[in-house]
Amino acid sequence: MRRTLYRKLILIYVILAIAGFTLISTVGSRMVEDSLVSSASTSLYREATQIASKQGDLYYHSERSLTDLYNSLSALASYHNSQIWLISADGEILLNTAAALDEENPEIIDGFDPVALGSEYYSTGTFFGYFEDKMLSVMVPVTSDFRINGYVAIHLPLQDVYQQRESLLARIDFLFLLVFGLSFVILIFFSLVVYRPLKKIINGAKEYASGNLTHKIDVKSHDEMGYLASTLNYMSGELNKTGEYQRKFVANVSHDFRSPLTSIKGYVEAILDGTIPPEMQEKYLKIVLFETERLHKLTQSLLTLNDIDDKGNMLDLTSFDINAVIKDTAASFEGTCTKKRISISLILASRTLYVCADMGKIQQVLYNLIDNAIKFSNNDSTITVETTEKHGKVFVSVKDTGCGIPKASITKIWERFYKLDASRGKDRKGTGLGLSIVKEIITAHNQNINVISTEGVGTEFIFTLAKGETPK
Repeated sequence: MRRTLYRKLILIYVILAIAGFTLISTVGSRMVEDSLVSSASTSLYREATQIASKQGDLYYHSERSLTDLYNSLSALASYHNSQIWLISADGEILLNTAAALDEENPEIIDGFDPVALGSEYYSTGTFFGYFEDKMLSVMVPVTSDFRINGYVAIHLPLQDVYQQRESLLARIDFLFLLVFGLSFVILIFFSLVVYRPLKKIINGAKEYASGNLTHKIDVKSHDEMGYLASTLNYMSGELNKTGEYQRKFVANVSHDFRSPLTSIKGYVEAILDGTIPPEMQEKYLKIVLFETERLHKLTQSLLTLNDIDDKGNMLDLTSFDINAVIKDTAASFEGTCTKKRISISLILASRTLYVCADMGKIQQVLYNLIDNAIKFSNNDSTITVETTEKHGKVFVSVKDTGCGIPKASITKIWERFYKLDASRGKDRKGTGLGLSIVKEIITAHNQNINVISTEGVGTEFIFTLAKGETPK
């Protein structure tokens, strides 16, 4: 996939620049020109109206000579850089401030027709073909007794308007270039703050997709990009851990299944081909049964963990007597305890103690902890199971006086398939999943479990449960 976001941004930037200059040069130029023409024509029309109503009226009432009028209007025309005319009703130019005054031989405008100028109070052009260049012209009638005596016309070269337009456009172009330059700085800032981090994130995602979960996205900003990068880094780390866990899990499962299956296969083949004589087959069939039970226990433990992983916190919470569950669970180990001459001491906080939990899963927790305690206890020893109530919670303790757990192994005992070297020698039926199941169940209840152990002294597991309501 081609990454063209930055190119698109540059292209849009260039298109906007070209479109901006084009609009200023065409539409903007036209709008400025129209505005200047409107403003200039309004000013000239106001001036022409005053001349017609005052000085023109005085001339036609013979109160002022044409020479006086010429001298007065010449100064005004020079100030406005324009031409001021006094035109008779027949189209004779009686007075033209741009030429010498000639009262005897006035110029006549060919085709003079005020109606032809239209209804607007100004016009642009050559004024009936008189001028060679375009002019902005306004014409106001001089009236008396409801009769038109003549006209006052003021002509301004459109070149002056064009020069003002170019001056204004130059300022507008400068402002546009200034804004364009600022936007270019913003584009560079965008490239540094947004595009480059985004490119690093895209490359990181590409690395993750190819399987390189150890890749780290080097974006250290404290904005959304930095947050996204840190989130992706965290995600890759967790996925990497999950991948390592899965590989380790498969290796452990394969190892724990391979050993009993190899034994079963070997002994069955030996029985079938006659290597093991009939009188010894019972002994080896018991070994096959032992390995089969070991496989069954491992399978059940895996199914239990899978059930906890799938259902999460979906627990069948009820209020039940934890003391009764402890008594029943301890009673199930009577045969094993008798063989090893181990006694189980129950120190219960009261006759009944109700907790709110999943009874079946808590019974499994107790079974695993007591089973572990028996496994690591010496003959002629005592295992203590105790319940106490503190701060609105129930604490359950399972304590043995066995070999204890090495300090380096205490943080690892909750890992799946982890086995102490002592357990490998003492009880080959162990799966290394018992404490993992215990941890998962207690965590699913939003409770805690801790371990206190000293090598050669013993181990104590303590977990908490929410207190339940005592039935009436």
